[in-house]
Amino acid sequence: MQKIVVGNWKMHGEPAMAHPLTLSVADEADRLPPHVEVIICPPATLLSQVATWLIGSNVKMGGQDCHIQGDGAYTGDISAPMLKAAGCSHIIVGHSERRRYHHESNSDVRNKARRVIETGLIPIICIGETQEDRDNGKATETVGQQIRECIPEEAVASNFMLAYEPVWAIGSGKTPTMDDIGQMHAYIVSVTAKQTGLAASQIQILYGGSVKPENARQIMITEGVSGVLVGGASLRADEFCRIMAAAG
Repeated sequence: MQKIVVGNWKMHGEPAMAHPLTLSVADEADRLPPHVEVIICPPATLLSQVATWLIGSNVKMGGQDCHIQGDGAYTGDISAPMLKAAGCSHIIVGHSERRRYHHESNSDVRNKARRVIETGLIPIICIGETQEDRDNGKATETVGQQIRECIPEEAVASNFMLAYEPVWAIGSGKTPTMDDIGQMHAYIVSVTAKQTGLAASQIQILYGGSVKPENARQIMITEGVSGVLVGGASLRADEFCRIMAAAG
């Protein structure tokens, strides 16, 4: 079964750091079996350089966000067609940090995902509950609503993936138990299948939230987990390469 490893660099990186990191990731990817797919998502300022450094490698490149519109008078924003032209194959949409700091709604995320699909790229649609949701017994309710409201009608097996990131685990060092992850991923598969009409085997769901070399293998062999979305550890070549190797 295919395993996917995505590195989200967030608002980190400049060429002196990014160049050796990209080359290390590309070298490790060349040693991985064909069923492992690696995607790195640098900040927009580095996309053109990273794309050049990745020429001839097995690593794909993604954007961290995009605007709902394909173009227009939106100073400071970046569109899905721009990211495609820069060499991206995937775009993260609906990350909890976008929802929190930019007040993005489920409707915003759905419209962004639709734009990404229309552009011919693959949206990585992020979903996940907060600590408050979990404490109040509303984790599945929140995640279920996000699935129903964020996946666009244009979604088919080949043009989107989900990333389950419990918000309380992102950057905290806290990780749900493997039973917790397995149960939530099973729930996500069930709701997504009902929403899209896809078979369970056609639904790709990444896990994100304090993924590190020590837990990556255990997470990726958990039922329903298609791969991982890695934050902080993706900025350190040794750690990210070990996570990549765990997918093999």
